[in-house]
Amino acid sequence: MARSQVANDLARLTGVRSGKRSYYREFVRSDERMQRTVRALDSISRALVRTSHGPREIMEEIARAAGEQLVASWSMLGLRDGRLPWAQPRFVVVDEAGRPRGEDVLPEHVGSELSSLRAGAEHRTMEGHWVRIALRIEGEQIGSLVVSHGLDGNPEPDDLSLLRILANQAAVALRTAELYQSGVDLQRRAGILYDEVATYASDLASSATQLQLTRKQLVAADQRALIDSERHRIARELHDSVSQIVLSAGLAVDLARLDSAELDCDAGHVTSRLDQAKGLTQDALHQLRTAIYALHHTERGEDPATLAEVLEEVAAGYRSQLDIAVRVQGTYEGAASELEHELARIAGEALFNVATHAEATKVEVRVSSSDNGLILSVADDGVGDPRALRQILRIEQSSNGTVGHRGLANMAHRAEQIGATFSLRRSNLGGLQVRVAVPRSSTERESS
Repeated sequence: MARSQVANDLARLTGVRSGKRSYYREFVRSDERMQRTVRALDSISRALVRTSHGPREIMEEIARAAGEQLVASWSMLGLRDGRLPWAQPRFVVVDEAGRPRGEDVLPEHVGSELSSLRAGAEHRTMEGHWVRIALRIEGEQIGSLVVSHGLDGNPEPDDLSLLRILANQAAVALRTAELYQSGVDLQRRAGILYDEVATYASDLASSATQLQLTRKQLVAADQRALIDSERHRIARELHDSVSQIVLSAGLAVDLARLDSAELDCDAGHVTSRLDQAKGLTQDALHQLRTAIYALHHTERGEDPATLAEVLEEVAAGYRSQLDIAVRVQGTYEGAASELEHELARIAGEALFNVATHAEATKVEVRVSSSDNGLILSVADDGVGDPRALRQILRIEQSSNGTVGHRGLANMAHRAEQIGATFSLRRSNLGGLQVRVAVPRSSTERESS
């Protein structure tokens, strides 16, 4: 076989092309580069599987491998400012011994090159002893691998190919680090937002509870105001009507005593009877004043919570005169406060009329509920005539306020205001029944 053929075969096998006997030295040099390449790839592969150390160790290994391949005095790997903002570290620099060095201890020419790398300055791939390989992700340059080589001549194409492989590994590692760090930050922010939402939900629940409590307090206050209003109204009625009648009776007794004293006949027994009547009127007046004071100064206990409780308190003002029973039937669970307010006022007006005019002893106040609506009734065993009272109601409604007492008309008007039907009929107790029927549509409208 000719010597030239042997040389060509050796060239194909070793990648070395040389003439005469110098091919062996070229083979040795190529083998050394190959060994460095294998060591570089091995060190990088070992760094890639040590995931607990993070991207810094991978970047340092890549910089060391690139420096060893080109016998470098300095090697650096870094990101341009603004690229992969979540990735850390932003750069690494190693010296000829492969030791990481901080930015504050770098020589001026190395620090200047690092600043140019981070600023994204455009440079040629090889310039003097500097070799620069771009780090790219999807075609965009995100940084550079820069080596200050110590070779006798320019790096071989195979050396540059290895540096490009190392640069690609670095770009992937930095991109992965950036994605991981951004995910960690998103998780942290999600945790913060979750805590804020949980706090907001807790605050809303607390506010809802407070609003519910405030609503109950307002309803109770409204009911208390209703009861107080009824007490004051009863006190005024007693003071303005019954008290004046008792006082007038007492004056009439006094005049009768004076007249009897002037009679010629013996009027001792008449005077005695008049003195007895005078004492009774004084006792009645004292009891009325005591009742009026009690109505004005009743101690407040627990506020009523339902219409039945409100009616119980309204009825309490008349129990000294009447035997009153308050009953609730059906599925009644409460209505709007305005509706309860008006129903309680109607019941109070009806009880006052019974106590004043009906000559009754028993009264039944009943609240019943069904699918058709709500019914309030006040029934007594007195002498009231439903037919006569319906005629009085028509007269009161047509008088436009000219009639002195308008109790029936006031109750009918309040019923009309809440969409209810007002009626007067004979009660099962034998007297009068005042009946207010509120249709379901009106209770729903009041509650909405």
